[in-house]
Amino acid sequence: MVPLKRPVNEGQLSVLQWVGAGCPEDVWETSSYKTTCQALQNRGLVTVSRKGGQWSVVLTSAGQHYLSHGAYPPPGSHPRMTKATAPQRPSPRTHDAPAVERKPSPPQQNRLTFTEQLLQELADAGGRIVKTTTGRDSANWPSRIAAARRSTKLPKTKELHGGWCRDGYEIKLVDTPAWRFAVLAPVSVPSRLTRPHSVVRAMQNEPRSLGLTKPVHARALRLIQALITATESDGHACSVGRPGSAPPSHHRRSASAHFTITAQRLTLGFVVQQEQDRTEHVATEKELAEARKHSWIRIPRFDYTPSERLRLVLSGGRPHRASEWADTPGRPLDEQLAEIAQEVTLRGDAAERQRQEELEAARQKRLRWQAAMEKARVQYAETYRVRHFEAQEAAWRHATRLAEYVTAMRTRVETMPPGETRTEAEAWIIWAEATTERIDPLNAPLRMPTIPEPQANDLKPFLGEWNPYGP
Repeated sequence: MVPLKRPVNEGQLSVLQWVGAGCPEDVWETSSYKTTCQALQNRGLVTVSRKGGQWSVVLTSAGQHYLSHGAYPPPGSHPRMTKATAPQRPSPRTHDAPAVERKPSPPQQNRLTFTEQLLQELADAGGRIVKTTTGRDSANWPSRIAAARRSTKLPKTKELHGGWCRDGYEIKLVDTPAWRFAVLAPVSVPSRLTRPHSVVRAMQNEPRSLGLTKPVHARALRLIQALITATESDGHACSVGRPGSAPPSHHRRSASAHFTITAQRLTLGFVVQQEQDRTEHVATEKELAEARKHSWIRIPRFDYTPSERLRLVLSGGRPHRASEWADTPGRPLDEQLAEIAQEVTLRGDAAERQRQEELEAARQKRLRWQAAMEKARVQYAETYRVRHFEAQEAAWRHATRLAEYVTAMRTRVETMPPGETRTEAEAWIIWAEATTERIDPLNAPLRMPTIPEPQANDLKPFLGEWNPYGP
């Protein structure tokens, strides 16, 4: 059978890495990994064996290539089975021919898994690398990073972060925050609601607002009571959400909060959901008849029934641990309430730090704006003095030229005979001399000009990108 070349998803990649690590024990809680291995065998990446009633799986050379390069071998290559999977065939040898001595082959070095290669690359680069997402070496980095996070190769004191940036996909290896190592005291869930909180009492009075069936409604209220008690002991405040009819199950995540918890100044919303069990739908005779009669009728593939499992969805703030917690076969919600209470505190503390940082940034920005305004005032005053000085120089030159003209006027009048014309000319000369003396700035006291109070438009040319009305 020709191996399928469909991309390997996140879950399949983690199983492939597990096979490449030698199939260590105590990794999988269920046997669903065997189904995944079958899908990987269909892609030619592993070989599954059930000989002697023993189930085993090993990598093929194509699987090793995928772990090393994040892609299938190039077309035209012929993947061969690894040494562990190659059948051992006796070499043809006659009884008369002597055995040929062969030099022992050097021990085969174990190839590094993708996670080990990535950790080595991050260590060489100082903890940060950027991967391009185009060309032959492109890969689905978000799914590969998610699989690497689940690997046992990742140190307990380190966290792997990935995200898109301008140059591609940024990968960082950072220290694990201290709150992940905190020992959380378990939150006790009451067996009965003898003294319910006011929020829980409001939910008791409005049972339809939660949209839960009767078998799980009482347990949901006890869980909410325990969570509210734990968060209030940490100094947080709780209040009831918006009561009303619950939306359909597939729209519950966007529903109004059933109750809220305020940590620091951040209000977080909580929605309680009831998980749904999905089963194959068996079409009835009526449905089949209607489908044959009308082409637009579609028979549903599955039936959904409410289960006894609950889910808590948290909204608001910056996530740390998670935003949803649900009952699982090995860990009910009762055992996860301590993490949820810690998440509330973490988000509140992060929001308060962000608020303080924003306040400090605004304060620093105002200080820079005030410094820019002060500098603009100084530049405005200096520009005003320069312009006043240039105006005085221009007025002095103008007065000097006028004085020369008055002298020429007087010389001309002296040649005129006495009479009315000369009298009018002499009067004109007298006015011209007075005007020249008034225009000449040297006839006034020399001193620094008084700088007028600048307006916003006066300071704009000296502020650059700053706004004269505020930061």
